[in-house]
Amino acid sequence: MRITSTSCICPVLVCLCFVQRCYGAAHHGSIKVTRNQTKHVEGETEVHHRPKRGWVWNQFFVLEEHMGPDPQYVGKLHSNSDKGDGSVKYILTGEGAGTIFIIDDTTGDIHSTKSLDREQKTHYVLHAQAIDRRTNKPLEPESEFIIKVQDINDNAPKFTDGPYIVTVPEMSEMGTSVLQVTATDADDPTYGNSARVVYSILQGQPYFSVDPKTGVIRTALHNMDREAREHYSVVIQAKDMAGQVGGLSGSTTVNITLTDVNDNPPRFPQKHYQLYVPESAQVGSAVGKIKANDADTGSNADMKYTIINGDGSGVFSISTDKETREGILSLKKPLNYEKKKSYTLNIEGANTHLDFRFSHLGPFKDVTMLKIIVGDVDEPPLFTMPSYVMEVYENAKIGTAVGTVTAQDPDTANSLVRYFIVHNTEEDRYFTIDASTGTIKTAKILDREETPWYNITVAASEIDNPGLVSHVPVGVRILDVNDNPPELAREYDVVVCENAKPGQVIQTITATDKDYSANGARFHFSLDERLSLNPNFTLRDNEDNTASILTRRRRYSRTTQDIYYLPVLISDGGVPPLSSSSTLTIRVCACERDGRVRTCHAEAFLSSAGLSTGALIAILLCVVILLVFSLAIVVLFITLRRSKKEPLIISEEDVRENVVTYDDEGGGEEDTEAFDITALRNPSAAEELKYRRDVRPEVKPVPRHHPSSSLDSIDLQEFIKQRLAEADLDPSVPPYDSLQTYAYEGHRSEAGSISSLDSATTHSDQDYNYLGDWGPEFRKLAELYGEIESERTT
Repeated sequence: MRITSTSCICPVLVCLCFVQRCYGAAHHGSIKVTRNQTKHVEGETEVHHRPKRGWVWNQFFVLEEHMGPDPQYVGKLHSNSDKGDGSVKYILTGEGAGTIFIIDDTTGDIHSTKSLDREQKTHYVLHAQAIDRRTNKPLEPESEFIIKVQDINDNAPKFTDGPYIVTVPEMSEMGTSVLQVTATDADDPTYGNSARVVYSILQGQPYFSVDPKTGVIRTALHNMDREAREHYSVVIQAKDMAGQVGGLSGSTTVNITLTDVNDNPPRFPQKHYQLYVPESAQVGSAVGKIKANDADTGSNADMKYTIINGDGSGVFSISTDKETREGILSLKKPLNYEKKKSYTLNIEGANTHLDFRFSHLGPFKDVTMLKIIVGDVDEPPLFTMPSYVMEVYENAKIGTAVGTVTAQDPDTANSLVRYFIVHNTEEDRYFTIDASTGTIKTAKILDREETPWYNITVAASEIDNPGLVSHVPVGVRILDVNDNPPELAREYDVVVCENAKPGQVIQTITATDKDYSANGARFHFSLDERLSLNPNFTLRDNEDNTASILTRRRRYSRTTQDIYYLPVLISDGGVPPLSSSSTLTIRVCACERDGRVRTCHAEAFLSSAGLSTGALIAILLCVVILLVFSLAIVVLFITLRRSKKEPLIISEEDVRENVVTYDDEGGGEEDTEAFDITALRNPSAAEELKYRRDVRPEVKPVPRHHPSSSLDSIDLQEFIKQRLAEADLDPSVPPYDSLQTYAYEGHRSEAGSISSLDSATTHSDQDYNYLGDWGPEFRKLAELYGEIESERTT
């Protein structure tokens, strides 16, 4: 199959068409297509392999943007098997086949039905095949070929990044690069000059220029001054077809701004200035402003103002406002029109950021002269001192002079001055002032211990102009007199241990005095001499404003006396000396051997055991339960007694009539007559009991003798049986059932008993102090015998 193209639209295509047709004529007008074919690539030499049946040129061209009324002819397919009788059918497949490209299946002519755009698609790959129309069998293998879209100049150059904004320093050298612009052309850069762009400047001359090939914009003048012109708008054009006539073009705008450099020195608009400042201006306040002009901007216009000389350099100061770049003139010292009426200052303004490239344009500083005129102002009176401190004794009489303040009119008129106290607080009410002389006097009785210092404010005004007022602070110190007696520094809780020894220090006391230390720094302590000698305690003056309380005897007992009172006399060293009497309360307490207080009163015994609140509640609850249980037993006993049947006949000689009932509870352990307690000790002691003390027996009981050895051998059961038998045989017992209680403790030991039951009836001179060395188990016993010994000593 051969492929024929007749659309030769350029010399190259004409040559190709000529070669094609000549080659076809030499081979009977046909180009054979085989599968062993090679594609032709533009710019490379066509390589031919040995085909089975011939050679083929397999690339067509179609012009883009075709606007004709008829389909554009592309080329022709022809097979060697085609005899022209219509038996061969040509089939076209691939990209755009049937839609963009159509083929006449009989003649093999290919046409383009649509206008093509190379910028959207540059080529199409299609496949051609010749088949037998009757049998539909391929006459030759399928052949692949390419249809390339031929470019035309239909796209103008475009600046994709425009418009541009760029800066360049002023005073730059000519030819300084500003910016490079680039335009793009969508046409085929490999075909013709459709995409060959050339740059030119349409607006911005003679200040800037552009390179035609690279698009680099440069300055075209020397020393372009920002202060003369700051902004430039440059228009750059890009034209294809190498700038030839008929080429398409595009343009963009480049906005160029000249940035500032420090090429202008500061300048004062005037060489002489004059400023009026009233003498009443406050120190530290701003009194005027001055400014030097600088054509530069930003940091290049920053400057600093200084006073370089003049007679007012010590009175005025100048600073720079960074926002407004002004010099702020301030007052350092107060002005006085009467002393100096004018000042002269030389002020310099200089740039702080210098560019040495432009130092030849300097110097970058300027100087001006400022004359300051001091204005006369009617001023308020002026006190001779900025503050006053005065002194007066407390308790001074009303009207006592404290001190005098003085103020004068500083003006030349020298008007008279009137004084008064500014009553802002209650403290000001304690003093008065003479309106003419300024003498301050007391208005109330002063007490240093209540208020040691008073702060008042005295005002002075001119009589001719009362609106001008000046003030001065006055401090009044109240001097002390000895009008307060000394007293104890605090309430002392003095404690003496029961086992204290004579001469033992139990407390050290100090005193205090409301007066100043000069009137009360030395205190004297003593006992009241009007009272008799205290046998229990004494006092010792330590001569360091303290005193010690000492014991005078060996032991103290809480049971005998738990509180003692000791009057103490305290006097100061003031003139005249004052004294006071105070009474110390001394409590007697039980202490450990190392002197630590254990308890001081009866309530403390419970707390010393370390019982918590919960334990106390539990103990109380147990006591209540025992009481309820005992009450229930009593009620049950009474109920049983009442349930017994009484005899119908009661004998007149009923023994129960002899029972004497009384509610005597006895006198405790000391009362040995009400009940013989020895019966509760042991069986041996109970043998001596022959008779009841509350009932006189009619028959003398038979004496019972038991040897000591038998008592030691019998056990508790035998002992109870013996007592039961004795009770049955005893004629002195009541005829009804009775309850007898035995507290048998066993036979006494050879060491004897330590019970205190018989201690009330015997006296001993034995010293029981050794009990305190037996440890905590015998602490209570040591306390009891210690109290007895103390009572005997007393």
